[in-house]
Amino acid sequence: MGFVRPAGVTYLDTNLAYDTFIIFTGADSVTRLIDLNGTVIKEWRYPGVPARVLNPAHTGGKKGNVGLQLSASDDPRGGIYGNGTIGQLDWEGNRVWEWGSQAPGGAARQNHDWELLPNGNWLVLVTVPRVVDDLGPEVIGDQGLVEVSPDGAVVWKWSSGEHLSELGLSEHGWELLRGTVARVPGDPWGCLEMNSASTLGPNKWYEEDPEKRSIFHPDNVIISFRKANVVAIIEKPSGSIVWRLGPYFEEKPGAQHQRILQHNVPRPLDQISGQHNPHMISKGLPGAGNILLFDCQGGAGYPPASLGIYAGSRILEIDPITKQIVWQYTGEDSGLPPWTFFSSFVSNAQRLPNGNTLITEGMQGRIFQITLEGKAAWEYYSSYTGYGVAGEPEVSKARVLGVDRLSVTPLVYRAQAVPDEWVPDGVKKSVPLGLL
Repeated sequence: MGFVRPAGVTYLDTNLAYDTFIIFTGADSVTRLIDLNGTVIKEWRYPGVPARVLNPAHTGGKKGNVGLQLSASDDPRGGIYGNGTIGQLDWEGNRVWEWGSQAPGGAARQNHDWELLPNGNWLVLVTVPRVVDDLGPEVIGDQGLVEVSPDGAVVWKWSSGEHLSELGLSEHGWELLRGTVARVPGDPWGCLEMNSASTLGPNKWYEEDPEKRSIFHPDNVIISFRKANVVAIIEKPSGSIVWRLGPYFEEKPGAQHQRILQHNVPRPLDQISGQHNPHMISKGLPGAGNILLFDCQGGAGYPPASLGIYAGSRILEIDPITKQIVWQYTGEDSGLPPWTFFSSFVSNAQRLPNGNTLITEGMQGRIFQITLEGKAAWEYYSSYTGYGVAGEPEVSKARVLGVDRLSVTPLVYRAQAVPDEWVPDGVKKSVPLGLL
């Protein structure tokens, strides 16, 4: 008998919540679009890492198109190599575009992130098995980016293994990184685990300050290295890293955000650890131009970051110019102990038009909205359990390095709030129940 856990919508304040559709892939490898009642509006029998509804402005006006993983590869290593093809489906599930068989090695090996760009190309985070000279003679999963045109051609690429010297690791950090590679031969994660990538998009820093244009060009890409505690911006034309957070911080490391005085903002950014989904808040949204990220506070770093006893995750909004925290959310901001909000891996946060933030506490399968003051507005627990987005148990086991027994989980990698105008006309939400 398994543990009894919440399922579905457990809280809804219709006066505070932002009414939106939400898409996510459950641990059963099915992608679902729901409303705030938890009603399933649409489902696709494919996983997505992440799953997204596409902006009609980038699909020729077509509404309800989604980006998902469409097939697995037959690579026996599984894991991060297991993605065969990704692509675009329409609302009815028909394949509009698919890519992967044309990729080097015959598989996309997409993982963690992708983005459909305004020009119709796809920015895809991929893994390439190769030797990275700076890390030793072992073949590892070197994570990087490719931009793919609609006809499947790679028109731009970037490799993390060619830019390790730009990440700011200390000499001791380099020793630990190389030692990890040597101890875990063939590590598919490449020991850095690049876990997100997105273009900055139009932003005030580029538009208002000519001196900052090379850093904040809308086409530049913000990335995250989970295991190195690094967030960085890639200058698209040169491939150089032109802006960075981490891996080390002048502020004392550890869980100092759990101390009462450290809830004051703005304040200098302190130690992030195992972060996910840093991205620039889009124009027109509250906080536009700032960086929003889910700071997991999970074990990470070279050397490992010092973490507090009372483990808790954070949502941080960071001014990219001053590199100060200008807004944050922890469990304590809802009047609860810090450990009541915690996901040491996966997860994300998204700013909503009314100022709320949609949060995916992925390890728990929990998706919720909070106000700027930290008050809960909506809460939902995924009831779709399984062995993770890999799907079948025998496949999943091969995909989780270091896991020696199968465990059923409600894990949700990321969720996305979807504007009403992105789904087909006539698709309606159910009447809000107002659960309190």
